[in-house]
Amino acid sequence: MSCLKGLLTSCLVLASVLSWAQAVPISIDKTKVKIPEETVKEPPQSVDTGLHYDRYLREVIDFLEKDQHFREKLHNTDMEDIKQGKLAKELDFVSHHVRSKLDELKRQEVSRLRTLIKAKQDIEGGNDIAVDHQALLKQFEYLNHMNPHTFEVEDLDRLIKSATKDLENYDKERHEEFKKYEMMKEHERREHLKTLDEDGRKKEEEHYEEMKKKHADHPKVNHPGSKDQLKEVWEEADGLDPEDFDPKTFFNLHDTNGDGFFDEQELESLFTKELEKIYDPTNEEDDMVEMEEERLRMREHVMNEVVDSNKDRLVSLDEFLVATKKKEFLEPDSWETLEQNQAYTEEEMREFEEQLVRQEEDLNQKAADLQKQREDLERQQEQLNAQKIELQQAVEHMERIKTQKVPLPSEILEGNAVPESVGQDQPPVPLEHQPLPPGHQDVPPPAAQQHHDELQNQQALGQEHQNTPHENQPLPPGHNNPPEDPPLVPLDHNIVP
Repeated sequence: MSCLKGLLTSCLVLASVLSWAQAVPISIDKTKVKIPEETVKEPPQSVDTGLHYDRYLREVIDFLEKDQHFREKLHNTDMEDIKQGKLAKELDFVSHHVRSKLDELKRQEVSRLRTLIKAKQDIEGGNDIAVDHQALLKQFEYLNHMNPHTFEVEDLDRLIKSATKDLENYDKERHEEFKKYEMMKEHERREHLKTLDEDGRKKEEEHYEEMKKKHADHPKVNHPGSKDQLKEVWEEADGLDPEDFDPKTFFNLHDTNGDGFFDEQELESLFTKELEKIYDPTNEEDDMVEMEEERLRMREHVMNEVVDSNKDRLVSLDEFLVATKKKEFLEPDSWETLEQNQAYTEEEMREFEEQLVRQEEDLNQKAADLQKQREDLERQQEQLNAQKIELQQAVEHMERIKTQKVPLPSEILEGNAVPESVGQDQPPVPLEHQPLPPGHQDVPPPAAQQHHDELQNQQALGQEHQNTPHENQPLPPGHNNPPEDPPLVPLDHNIVP
């Protein structure tokens, strides 16, 4: 049973989800202990393992534990058998109710993954691209994507193996993230120095060195997991006499959930007094991110090199007692803190800064591309607006043509145009062009009007005379051409005079 717990309690540590209710009473005079008694029997809280499928993992384990047969098999299976998939085969013997609930959990998880895939695609701008969920689900190795409906033996086997592998790599990933954090902090410090003048840089460098010395000036740090370190916890945290230190009693006291094991969370809590010697959140020179990295280093050292002999990420009472008899426990080497072990080399720092330069260039190029795309879209929008205006004008023109019944050019060419006057009121005719009423027509104009009309006719004749070509104008008197002879008419002999 403890093996599966060891699988879950890694890194950020999932507190025991197994037999906390069966905790063994602690044989110690609790009146001498500062830790409240109720914390010993308090059930564990669910702590995130840091895995992206943490919730799915915990829910599966919780429901499997509700089956009595599975609990018994889990209790008698070691970690190696679990990793090899022997425990997963016991899934065929769990109750129908548990299997149905596991089926439901898997369907929910598949749905969650599909939602994440779709959201990622939307962010990357692939709305028009068809999503092959089956292909994308292959990247999630902790479940069988080929069967999204039921939870089978293969699903449990995949979940256990994936969690084991991912949790074993989690510490390594945390170290890499911390290294990047430290290099970025140094990079920003160097970039800030470039913005200062010579006097400013000198003052900043002096302040930096002063903070480093102040941070390094702290009490001696005991070697994690050593007798001196545990006795200090026994005395200062537990309030007990250091002369009465007993490893077994110490173990029972700090096995806070009473399951007979130190998990990683319980182990890390033992280093709090040592970390307080180095880090104070109120001090400018102390970085709390570095404190958590120091805690991780201490826990890894104790787990990997001192007490966890079977590598199940748990420390049993037997393993702990064996470790207290080793030379490393009684006469440990000095512990080197982070300031004595820089997280990165100068070569790594140089490569990191070169990578930052490349990333900045890529971002600038992407920004330029986005700006160009924006300008193109704005031009296209302007063209669309212009086309829209032209279309609106054409529609308005067609409406006017339809209303006024003006013939279209095509109708005029085909001769099918309907006269505009048909069916419409004619514009008013001027008075002088209107026909006279009956009985008033063909009346001779008055004498004055007649005289005026004659003058106009004479002027018109004179103008016409001026416009007559030279060869057609009449010759002066005496220069007229002689009259032509009349045409000869043939005699008709049949006519008798």
